[in-house]
Amino acid sequence: MNKTYYITTPIFYASGKPQLGNAYSAVLADAIARYKKLNGYDVIFQTGMDEHGQKVQLKAEENNQKPQDFVDGISLEVKRVLESVNVNYDTFARTTNPKHKEIVQKIFQKLYDKGDIYLGKYEGLYCTPCESFFTESQLIDGKCPDCGREVQKTKEDAYFLKLSKYENWLKEYIETHENYIVPKVRRNEMLKFIEQGLDDLCVSRTSFDWGIKVPFDEKHVIYVWLDALTNYITFQGYLTDEEKFEKYWPANLHIVGKDILRFHTIYWPIMLKALDLPITKQVLGHPFLVDANGGKMSKSKGNVLYADELTKEFGTDAIRYYLLSELGITNDGNVSKELIIEKYNSDLANTLGNLVNRTISMSKKYFEGKVSKPTAFEELDKEIIEQAKNLGNKVEEKINELKISEALEEIFNLFRRCNKYIDETEPWILAKDEQKQERLKTVLYNLLEAIRIGTVYLQPFMPETTDKIFKQLNTQNRSVESTKKFEGMDPGIILNNPEIIFQRLDKKDYL
Repeated sequence: MNKTYYITTPIFYASGKPQLGNAYSAVLADAIARYKKLNGYDVIFQTGMDEHGQKVQLKAEENNQKPQDFVDGISLEVKRVLESVNVNYDTFARTTNPKHKEIVQKIFQKLYDKGDIYLGKYEGLYCTPCESFFTESQLIDGKCPDCGREVQKTKEDAYFLKLSKYENWLKEYIETHENYIVPKVRRNEMLKFIEQGLDDLCVSRTSFDWGIKVPFDEKHVIYVWLDALTNYITFQGYLTDEEKFEKYWPANLHIVGKDILRFHTIYWPIMLKALDLPITKQVLGHPFLVDANGGKMSKSKGNVLYADELTKEFGTDAIRYYLLSELGITNDGNVSKELIIEKYNSDLANTLGNLVNRTISMSKKYFEGKVSKPTAFEELDKEIIEQAKNLGNKVEEKINELKISEALEEIFNLFRRCNKYIDETEPWILAKDEQKQERLKTVLYNLLEAIRIGTVYLQPFMPETTDKIFKQLNTQNRSVESTKKFEGMDPGIILNNPEIIFQRLDKKDYL
């Protein structure tokens, strides 16, 4: 039986077009999902939309639409943006799905019957954009600690989930499972949050009606976080398809922005524990994309970038590459058109594009593109061959640690080594010497094979580019298995004509 791997992004809030930061979560999950598929895993990659709540209701009213019509339109927009960065999900969850609604009601009932949900009174401070309640002490300068906006005083009857009951269990779990929350800095933040003491969580509202009704109390709608977080199980067979649920749950990885880590590593595991379900194996709270001056992107500042607009300008894989190589898992990553162009020219045009073009052009020029069996190895070849053969282990190690930018760096280090190897071996000099033809064939073979191996591992990150490279190499040897030995370019193959993959960009055309 295949090994399974279930990975998710947050479900995007249905209040408008997702910005580049949202697309980053999806591209990151997509690259990991593709990598696992490449390695033979049976993968489910789930993304989707969080469609209920007061904010959505207000947005729909602003647009003179019914909430359902409004979210239907937004869902098409979200799918279009994901498509623009070639995100290949398996499940697109929508919380207005009738089956999801039905299971959420059953979950609410189950937790109520167990005594983990009770009716109380809520009086406190509420941030509508974040759909979050806060105490006075949690505010920063009297404003929402997450988004910095004004909060409103609210008083209403509400149902609560007993977080306090599970506080000690969760604290101990996080302390004894070092890799449950990554990176470590985020884990420490969550432990600190728990140490302040967990207030029971408000899980229903009566001040608006766009949501799933509490099954035994129609005045209340189920509050957005209990409705939204459960998407990870409702769309994978919980209470409907036992076999599927057994197979894929618990999820291997939730990828979320650091701003919603609290919901995924405190509220969500407690819900799962209360339902007697295993909790997610790992949660990655990734950093933000910030502008060139380090400012968080926001529509009000007018510094927001959108994935679909950038891919039109620079190409899908250039944007995927920028996001995946520029953002680590700890520090916020800068993004601007200027930075994208610099990265594009140095890594994509100079390092990768130039390498592929030079190598195939030389093969065409000297041997009409025919790949020959290498026979004249020299000491100089050992380093590049070993680096290529070890690439798979290095990439695997980095991806297991969720250091995606470092995995990409390993691949590009091989391409950089290839460029250096061209300078060291000087094929154009060898070509002039009748006695050196076997050596020239071997040098070109080493280059072609190292490029092919690097391209195999580049597939999850830059799928369109790797298709173009494989087409020029005229090989079907694209599997991880084919990289274990340095012999995947079959002698006798005729390479296809070289085509420039990445043309250098001139800043003045874009800025």
